[in-house]
Amino acid sequence: MPKKRSGGGLSPTQQAAKFLGVSVLAGAVLAGIALPAVGALGLVAKGSVESFDELPANLKTPPLSQRTSILDAEGNQIASVYSRDRTVVQLKSISPYMQKAIVAIEDSRFYEHGAVDLKGILRALNKNAQSGGVSQGASTLTQQYVKNVFIEEAGDDPTKVAQATQQTIGRKIRELKYAIQVEEELGKKKILENYLNITFFGQQAYGVEAAAQRYFSKHAKDLNLQESALLAGIVQSPSVYDPINDPKQATLRRNIVLERMAELGDVSQAEADAAKETPLALKVTQPQNGCITATKGASFFCKYVEKVFLGDPVFGRTREERAKIWNQGGLTIRTTLEPQAQESVQESIKDHIYKSDKVAAAATLVEPGTGKILAMGQSKPYGYGKNETEINYSVGSDRGGSNFGFPTGSTFKPFVAAAALEQGRPPTQEYSSPYQMEYPSPVQTCDGKQWVNTDRARLENESESEHGPYRLGEAMAKSVNTYFVQMISDIGLCPVMKMTDALHVVQGNGDRLPQVPAIALGSKGISPLTMATAYAAFASRGMYCTPIAIESITQKVGDQQKSLEVPKSTCSRAMSEKTADTINTLLQGVIDSGTGQAAGLKDRDNAGKTGTTDSRKNAWFVGYTPKLSGAVWVGSASQKVEMFDITIGGRYHAQVYGADTPGPIWKDAMSGALEGKDSGEFHTVHLPSDKKDGGEGDGDGNGDGNGDGGDDNGNNGDGGGFIGGFLNGGTANGGTTGNGGDNGLPTPTISLPDNLFQGQGNGGGHGNGTGGRR
Repeated sequence: MPKKRSGGGLSPTQQAAKFLGVSVLAGAVLAGIALPAVGALGLVAKGSVESFDELPANLKTPPLSQRTSILDAEGNQIASVYSRDRTVVQLKSISPYMQKAIVAIEDSRFYEHGAVDLKGILRALNKNAQSGGVSQGASTLTQQYVKNVFIEEAGDDPTKVAQATQQTIGRKIRELKYAIQVEEELGKKKILENYLNITFFGQQAYGVEAAAQRYFSKHAKDLNLQESALLAGIVQSPSVYDPINDPKQATLRRNIVLERMAELGDVSQAEADAAKETPLALKVTQPQNGCITATKGASFFCKYVEKVFLGDPVFGRTREERAKIWNQGGLTIRTTLEPQAQESVQESIKDHIYKSDKVAAAATLVEPGTGKILAMGQSKPYGYGKNETEINYSVGSDRGGSNFGFPTGSTFKPFVAAAALEQGRPPTQEYSSPYQMEYPSPVQTCDGKQWVNTDRARLENESESEHGPYRLGEAMAKSVNTYFVQMISDIGLCPVMKMTDALHVVQGNGDRLPQVPAIALGSKGISPLTMATAYAAFASRGMYCTPIAIESITQKVGDQQKSLEVPKSTCSRAMSEKTADTINTLLQGVIDSGTGQAAGLKDRDNAGKTGTTDSRKNAWFVGYTPKLSGAVWVGSASQKVEMFDITIGGRYHAQVYGADTPGPIWKDAMSGALEGKDSGEFHTVHLPSDKKDGGEGDGDGNGDGNGDGGDDNGNNGDGGGFIGGFLNGGTANGGTTGNGGDNGLPTPTISLPDNLFQGQGNGGGHGNGTGGRR
């Protein structure tokens, strides 16, 4: 009977000794013969197995997880992300000193024994029996490699990691069987290469290449003797022998490795002694993991790329499959991010708004015709501290953004105009556009029902001076609210919904826009990326292209490279070329003479629209050139800050407008992004002048723009003036009650007689002459 411990029964060490000693000495393991049921040895425990032969024949070795590199469009690294920092290298790319050091300290008989080192086991059993515990292990490098494969397969699942590392006979049996298989299939050099690539060296470094970079900022092939000994010594206990946190213990361990190498003849005693005298000479590279470390303020774009990968079925049928590929890493992801554009966006935001301000800004630039996202930035940096955030204000909730987006204000109005033009309304379409009115009712919806203003809700224009009638060009330039609500009432809600569907304009949470007239005023939350991409369709003459962030992906599996399929932009016609060209012309007017004058670019064709929302909680500018579209939002993510009496970026604002805060951000961002580049020219259309030439003299004295007033008898007045009053509109004097016309376009700043640009109509009776408007 074996000698028992005072506690009764065999100790775990004695049990292991009996099992391993009997099985190995009998040759059962090496021969692959079935072992007796472990229960017969009194070894039944959680994690054990019934029979050696019942284990699967082949060890499944998952590809080693490696770091993923995210690059910009020019191949520069934006960020490195990984679940485990590892770069797999071949044995020829690992210093010979490193190879010898790891063998010397972990398994000095590695090249002499098979999968199991019988002498090592007996030595360890004897040593452990003398100490009464487990003071020395007997696992070969091959067995350690197998154990690391189990850990690698467990990933970041704590339960699986515990199962892979638990001290049970069952796990040892698995290691033994698979070690035999590995020895037969791979051979010593490949086993050593695999081991050096899989094992953990502390400080988040997996594999010798990552360890060399972490501790010495060099490649594994360049490690010298003392550096190799240090790394080899860490493996036994990365926390105890951490050279950064405990250099004294690490030095002692390094010197043990050096002495062992001398004993084995790997180096001379003189070489080992000299190496022992050297300082650790660490040159630490701090871990740079994750999008938080991204360059050029591209952290949010980096996270967007990750969200795209995890959310797009092109990378795997289920999110679990996609996450497995992402965590495995080894990816080189080339993105659409254009360095010049990204730098310009970040600099512009930085110049106009501080991260400590009560409000934030977000900007996104997109290339018309391709859907490529060229830049994405915001004023609140990516992070977890004060004035930082994890929320990407530029995108929808499915890609890490706001749950609802942000109300867009008047930047929505071009979509209504495009819908009306597609329905055949002329660009000279006129509505009464009073300063204040109830929402027109009823309004037709897509499902055949009608929207009815049961609450008698009202709306008004920005100022009391804004009252019609207006034509489309002037209404767009002045951003007249009542005009566009009347337009929706005229054409119905369904054409507007069809247009926004074609432009993929959805709310921040992905929901379709509601069928209510208030959408004309930008009442619903939409993301800057959605707005920039939609406006890009105007620039590309009606072709909408879905946004993309990834150009190509290659994946390294072992030392092999393969290409992965990536999402492609899908382009489709959202409106006719004529409609898009008309919108371009209208939005040029916004910049030339409307609300967006302060934001306009002076050296190239550009168009855009301002927008603000109720209580000044949001301000927007969305604009474009033929080759670049951009959206800028300024506001509070919580939607609780009203931008009155506020300082933003060191500048005081009595109240914020789309033109005075997001407008300059857009202007500077676009200017920098386009510097040195040809931005092309718009296709535009001729729009009749918005100066309304009042109607021909009609008995009621309604004069036209040439100043032709009429009297009760329909007698026309004189149409004097240069070109019949073309520039300033006519005035009709309709006798005792005749009313003169309003001013048309601004009088040119040259000294000329007033009547040179002004028609004169003289009508009798009750003539009402109406001139043109700006």
